[in-house]
Amino acid sequence: MIQDIAPHRLKNQYAPGKRCGADDFVVCARDGALLVPKVGPLRFPCYSELATGLSGVAPEADVAAAAWDVSALLSPEAMPYLFSVDDTDFYLVRGTVTAPAGWHYVKLRQLRQDGHGSREAFYAAYTAMHLAIWYENNRFCGKCGCETVHSETERALVCPRCGRIIYPQLIPAIIAGVIDGDRILLTKYAHRKMPFYALIAGFTEIGETLEECVEREVYEEVGLRVKNLRYYKSQPWGNVQDILAGFYCDVDGSADIRLARDELREAVWVPRRDVVGQTDDFSLTHEMMMTFRSGNEPK
Repeated sequence: MIQDIAPHRLKNQYAPGKRCGADDFVVCARDGALLVPKVGPLRFPCYSELATGLSGVAPEADVAAAAWDVSALLSPEAMPYLFSVDDTDFYLVRGTVTAPAGWHYVKLRQLRQDGHGSREAFYAAYTAMHLAIWYENNRFCGKCGCETVHSETERALVCPRCGRIIYPQLIPAIIAGVIDGDRILLTKYAHRKMPFYALIAGFTEIGETLEECVEREVYEEVGLRVKNLRYYKSQPWGNVQDILAGFYCDVDGSADIRLARDELREAVWVPRRDVVGQTDDFSLTHEMMMTFRSGNEPK
């Protein structure tokens, strides 16, 4: 899966005293896309590349760009530390940088489809997007409207007026491998142009356990009751800020599918030997499908 980057290691402990150096990587995000090279494998610009190749910048707030000092926005003190991969640090520009020559903004889904880069680079991209979205969505306090500031002790944003503390958002969701004997239920989303099959998935509701979420999502999307839930693995999936929990389960009663067409365009029972995975091995869905194909799912 995307987080399986050994022997490399992602270190996500917050370090408020860290300052960006010339060779550290800088994450620039805009409208759900990341700044990456037009040619070559996936990577981020280092600070020295960005500072010398900058063609323009706009602040986060709705203020004319001309009123901003570019050097101040890109100062090491202004960019929060995100995480490290091995001994390489990643920092975030909290503003919108206009792409320098040779660089462009690309969404995560397109980056994944292009597939040019190391696994640790993709894991860094997904994790960076998760944090970039959180910082962007919490520039102001949702309680009193005051502009937030960085905590001096932890990964949090703090309202200086009312004292509200805002931590990074993490949304629980499930993946369900629904089994009927020697076949598994594979699906395609109704509103996504993805050619490959997936498993049933969904976000956990307020007051709902992960197991109850599995039962509800399966019934809502394909009209099936399930039993014998077995936890498999979890996975962070930063582009939608969630943490996925994978479960296998068995059909309880009828295996006749009643498709919810607002959610899915297709749902089919596929024999174990005929399961075909996705185009890469990044996702928990792919691993669960291949685990079932090999007969190694938890019984």
